[in-house]
Amino acid sequence: MTEAAPQEAALSEEELRTLDAHWRAANYLAAGQIYLMANPLLTEPLRPEHIKPRLLGHWGTSPGLNLVYTHLNRVIKARGLDALCVWGPGHGGPAVLAGSWLEGSYSETYPDISRDGAGMELLFRQFSFPGGVPSHVAPETPGSIHEGGELGYSLAHAYGAAFDNPDLLVTCVIGDGEAETGPLAASWHSDKFLDPVHDGAVLPVLHLNGYKIANPTVLSRIPESELDALLRGYGHEPLYVTGEDPAQVHRALAAALDDALDRIAQMQRGAREEGITERVHWPMIVLRTPKGWTGPAEVDGVPVEGTWRAHQVPLPGVRENPAHLRQLEQWLRSYRPEELFGPDGRPSADVLACVPEGDRRLGSNPHANGGVLLRDLPLPPLDTFAVAVDKPGTALHEPTRVLGDLLEQVMEDTRERRDFRLVGPDETASNRLQAVFDASGKAWQAEVLPVDEHLSRHGRVLEILSEHLCQGWLEGYLLTGRHGLFSCYEAFVHIVDSMVNQHIKWLKTSRQLTWRAPIASLNYLLTSHVWRQDHNGFSHQDPGFVDHVLNKSPEVVRVYLPPDANTLLSVADHVLRSRDYVNVVVAGKQPCFDWLTMDQARAHCARGAGIWEWAGTENGAEPDVVLACAGDVPTQEVLAAAQLLRTHLPELAVRVVNVVDMTRLLPHEEHPHGMPDFEYDGLFTTDKPVIFAYHGYPWLIHRLAYRRTGHANLHVRGYKESGTTTTPFDMVVRNDLDRYRLVMDVIDRVPGLAVRAAAVRQTMADARSRHHDWIREHGMDLPEVAEWTWGG
Repeated sequence: MTEAAPQEAALSEEELRTLDAHWRAANYLAAGQIYLMANPLLTEPLRPEHIKPRLLGHWGTSPGLNLVYTHLNRVIKARGLDALCVWGPGHGGPAVLAGSWLEGSYSETYPDISRDGAGMELLFRQFSFPGGVPSHVAPETPGSIHEGGELGYSLAHAYGAAFDNPDLLVTCVIGDGEAETGPLAASWHSDKFLDPVHDGAVLPVLHLNGYKIANPTVLSRIPESELDALLRGYGHEPLYVTGEDPAQVHRALAAALDDALDRIAQMQRGAREEGITERVHWPMIVLRTPKGWTGPAEVDGVPVEGTWRAHQVPLPGVRENPAHLRQLEQWLRSYRPEELFGPDGRPSADVLACVPEGDRRLGSNPHANGGVLLRDLPLPPLDTFAVAVDKPGTALHEPTRVLGDLLEQVMEDTRERRDFRLVGPDETASNRLQAVFDASGKAWQAEVLPVDEHLSRHGRVLEILSEHLCQGWLEGYLLTGRHGLFSCYEAFVHIVDSMVNQHIKWLKTSRQLTWRAPIASLNYLLTSHVWRQDHNGFSHQDPGFVDHVLNKSPEVVRVYLPPDANTLLSVADHVLRSRDYVNVVVAGKQPCFDWLTMDQARAHCARGAGIWEWAGTENGAEPDVVLACAGDVPTQEVLAAAQLLRTHLPELAVRVVNVVDMTRLLPHEEHPHGMPDFEYDGLFTTDKPVIFAYHGYPWLIHRLAYRRTGHANLHVRGYKESGTTTTPFDMVVRNDLDRYRLVMDVIDRVPGLAVRAAAVRQTMADARSRHHDWIREHGMDLPEVAEWTWGG
């Protein structure tokens, strides 16, 4: 039934002694970070003033993480491994900081935190302290690519790091609380996408310590036979390590790691050298140890070790409670720090016996600082893929299909170096990007049937119907020094709202750390958007991801709404070259008018927002009204409205402004791309009506522009939660974004037109009524709409 790890580990007594010394030292350092701000080596009895005034941190998970860190050191050193570890349990910072300080990587990264007594005191003091470091594994932590406490995503990040890294071992410690999340449950399926030839290995370590913050964990309480069946059902071969006696657990974990690594090496050798193509069932480890192991067994007469009470700070009120202070000192001295650290505070030879050297150390592995490994992406000349535009608004292309041709070339040009991936939830072809399959199939290690298309054991397109996994895989891939693009239906990218929050925070923090090199940007392509949901309707209509992202750190986020195929190519070229950003690109997959030549598109995208003189009727005079637009469908409706105004109100001076870069609307003081007031006022005027047709929720435009002089003149049309399965034009009519409504808005807001152009307004209203009746009789849009082209 279950497969236990061999208990007769090949550890010598010397190895056991030194491993235990390292583990005890790490436990001491972890507890010290939570409690102490002085007297780090306990050279004098503890006094209240040695204790932090606010006790913050999480002890419960730390001993288990320290144990894994200790034993990874052993196998890395013994086998010469190139290894990374993703630390999943929330707030495990004390353990990982302890491990990196012991190995010296922390002091190399932060020279003021030296590997001696003075540095130990600073290490303790800075933890969860003003001006210090967070209680979780964070960008500030050497060797990390995963934000601790970002529960649910560790295993996806681990697989993302392993893709196209054939010599890398990625261990992932998964907390049993984290294991209850939906994203983590789906992440077990990642093993069906890991290519044993071109990818590295992922070794999950499911750490069952029994409790979350206040409740037992599910996987720790189900029968082991049920747990075993679950993990084997996911395709893993579990090895079990269980115990409370340190010596026994050390031996068992060493044996399990050796067994797992031997199996991994055998599987990779079989795939790479012997041509074995059968699906690999990768090993994993189930580590069951008490929560808060080696900490206080009881406090004030109630059990702590092995219970939820050990989750955070097992001994509260130490400054005020003399009994707790004595118990803390007994706890810290139980690790025998005088054996572990010299008089100067430096770790002893026994503590460091298992620690690898140089870049082999977990805190120094360059994959955890992926920017140092990043190479520029080979991007082909855009003119090769540009569509010809002899006259604006007469020919149509599907913008994302045009982009797909460029991405296919990128895939081809990275065939050997394997550092570009396209991810998406089962939508690559649906989003018209299927040209990439000519260069790379879809990664797949499970069964393949004759009817299947484009599946490949060595593919670099990743499709799984889980936005969480797509996001996690790509984040892990980017953070370890590669490039990628996430293609998703616009409405469902919201599923990863929390994940993109964390990635943006990671980037914001890492940009402030001189030692972290910039990584390739996280690029979203959102298509199948709100205005064209012919098959799906209201449930698939939500353009709000842009609002969500624009709430975040301005130095990190960018949002682009290219109006046609050539502008999409220009934007894509820009975002794929960029570093340390989250770029959101919204573009349609349905046939869309071509407005700009490639040269015009480059210039327009470089400006981010600009006047389309050919579309307006200013003729060098001051405009009477500004028609602004952002997004492909709003652009078409604005140009159709401009054409109607030419016909019905030829004396009106109309300016047409198109916005590609949404952050241009912000003041320059609020965003690096923002326009200074003089530039914004020159573009939109300070006193003329501005009718703005926007792709998403209209209030976003008001929020971005509320400080501008002419904001009172700004009237925005956009999506207002009126949707269904209907015709394309009916969607814009339902939301008052259509050309007729825009003309009516002009008449309503330009002084003097309400009376003079009353008949024109009535004509526009009548057209909307005709549309309503026509689609209900014919099931398609009015011919004057469906067959419309730009006449100029």
